[in-house]
Amino acid sequence: MKINSIYLRRARKIIVDQNNGNGRLPEGYLAAAARNLEALGFALSPALFRAVRELTKEAFEALYQQLVADLKVMVGAHVKYVPMYPGFPEQVMLEQDAILYLNAMYHYYTWDLPQYDGAVKRPPLQEQGKLKVIELGSNEDFFAMIRRLILAKGSISAADKDDIDAVIAALEPEELDEILPEEIPFKENASFVASSLLRHDKADLARLGRYFKTATDVLRLAAAWSDGDVSLAVPARFRKFKRSERRLLLGLLEQCHPVTEDMLRYKERWIRLGEILHPSEYKQRYMRCEEAFDILRNNKPFATFNSSVELAIKYKQVWDALDLLIKRPGEFARRLDQLLRSTEHTDYVVLAFGEVAGQVATPVLLQVKNHFAHRLDSPELRVFFPKGNVAKAFAVPDTLPEIDAGVCQDIVNVCEQALIGRFAALPPLGMTYVDERLKSYHVPFSQRSASKALHTLVRGSRLPVGEGDTIRFFSWWKEGKVNGVSTGRVDIDLSAVMYDQSWNYVEHISYTNLRSSNYLAAHSGDIVSAPHGACEFIDLHIPSIVEYGGRYVVASLNAFTEQPYCDLPECFAGWMMRKKPGSGEVFEPSTVANKIDVTADTQIAIPVILDLVERTVIWTDLSLTRAPQYYNNVEGNQKGMVLIGKAMTPRLKSRICTICSCSMSKPGDSLPNRRAMPILYSRWSRV
Repeated sequence: MKINSIYLRRARKIIVDQNNGNGRLPEGYLAAAARNLEALGFALSPALFRAVRELTKEAFEALYQQLVADLKVMVGAHVKYVPMYPGFPEQVMLEQDAILYLNAMYHYYTWDLPQYDGAVKRPPLQEQGKLKVIELGSNEDFFAMIRRLILAKGSISAADKDDIDAVIAALEPEELDEILPEEIPFKENASFVASSLLRHDKADLARLGRYFKTATDVLRLAAAWSDGDVSLAVPARFRKFKRSERRLLLGLLEQCHPVTEDMLRYKERWIRLGEILHPSEYKQRYMRCEEAFDILRNNKPFATFNSSVELAIKYKQVWDALDLLIKRPGEFARRLDQLLRSTEHTDYVVLAFGEVAGQVATPVLLQVKNHFAHRLDSPELRVFFPKGNVAKAFAVPDTLPEIDAGVCQDIVNVCEQALIGRFAALPPLGMTYVDERLKSYHVPFSQRSASKALHTLVRGSRLPVGEGDTIRFFSWWKEGKVNGVSTGRVDIDLSAVMYDQSWNYVEHISYTNLRSSNYLAAHSGDIVSAPHGACEFIDLHIPSIVEYGGRYVVASLNAFTEQPYCDLPECFAGWMMRKKPGSGEVFEPSTVANKIDVTADTQIAIPVILDLVERTVIWTDLSLTRAPQYYNNVEGNQKGMVLIGKAMTPRLKSRICTICSCSMSKPGDSLPNRRAMPILYSRWSRV
């Protein structure tokens, strides 16, 4: 059942159909099922155990088979792992350098893996981690979960959208009211939900109309309906709409106000969309639309709100700027730092913002509060994630002009008073406990480019490494066909780079350096093609690295053959915590701490950074870009690695700033490298 698969992955719950009850399963079935689930690192809750034991044999088998299949995908146990060195890690640590070199040369020349006599004998797994409990769920709880997802006040990930779309497709029209709210606060989400309803022929015009208030909302719908970027960070290639669909879009646009000013924000895109919608055919029916398109197409003069604000700020007319911005509190909040930097009358700016702070959305107020609370901290870097579906980070040196500390504190106080007043008016939550560990997690303002994972976190959040002294990174990928196009040979390189507490380079473990002579660390060998799937592993012994002076570890995936991850049939990475890495199989599902699907439109991914001194995993889920004149391996991307590490490891989030770029320097000749391919560079900044 598709719904159960989604429910399991998102909430670790499943629904048991009670109509299939009164079966009373044999004890052997339950015992075998529990043991097999334990091998994957999971267990049934008492309530779920009681529910499944009442199922008929046939109903239980169907439920169990789907459950196991879903759990295997969640932890990465649905594929076969055959590393280059099957006796990893001992085989790599004990082998002679000459043999490792000759094996690598043989593999690079032939693409065949070296053959070894006899099967590798491993002792049974000698550790038992804490099992993850699967709870009994309900339809009501599942619908509430999807409804909360739709009601998110920030962007959601591609995986979130896939789940919402699957649920809309599965539900009957009369069931949709269980998940569809009266209002969807975040416009990107509203446009996606509307496009999903239209795609599955479950749209009610009265229901859709309430979700669209501005012309940009309608543009997002057209983009989503065309499978484009609903964030509008990238122009969409609009599909050819039917007449009924064109009338629907024009009808939604006609009810928006103001129309022309909002359309001018994306003038060229509206002109392209107008060529498909043909508004002149319906000029008597949609007169405001026809007038707006006429202004856009013929470049007729039209004064906009933003142009007026820009002119007022440019010519130091702070009173005119305040008069305008008070009418749009959200825009006021976003321009607050700019206003305070451009005038001596900061007290009046604070007073004016205080009058409208109560009308600013909660996420924006929290961002403004955090920004000004740390405005004078003078961090080395200012970092931001530009809007879009690819998780790229940008950073620049912190050169913002200072603002008086008292003014910054006044803004913080205004935000706090607005937030306290807003939440004080809400109904009490009763006996509620806030876990102390939540201090290490960031608020999910934007998850637009977040990857699907066993446990998805917000970038910059921290979680404990877990029990055990060895962390084992793993990656798996496959070449083949995607949308009928062959990927060709695919080579994904798993690497780990160690730095000290000041982010000075210590050592790297990758295909160019299979093992360390200074501490316990090893790479399972470089596989350069994956017609049937391929894998790589890296073992890092935490105490020995810390003793040697290492602190941070940046884990990365490099697509050496330069295919974007989004163009691969499958690619994922993750890590396990091992107490005794020599026991059990190379891949043990029950020890998997997390598994991340890598699907970004890029060739370099950095899923996590480790802080070995604090024994924490810093969730990054980021992508880097590359330039064609640099080597395509981890050594060639040291500046980008350090920059992203410095950006993501501070306990406090960096401030808002503007975009710029910097290029990389060429890596030293002393660094080993096997393949003469482009070195990488990274562009960074922050808004």
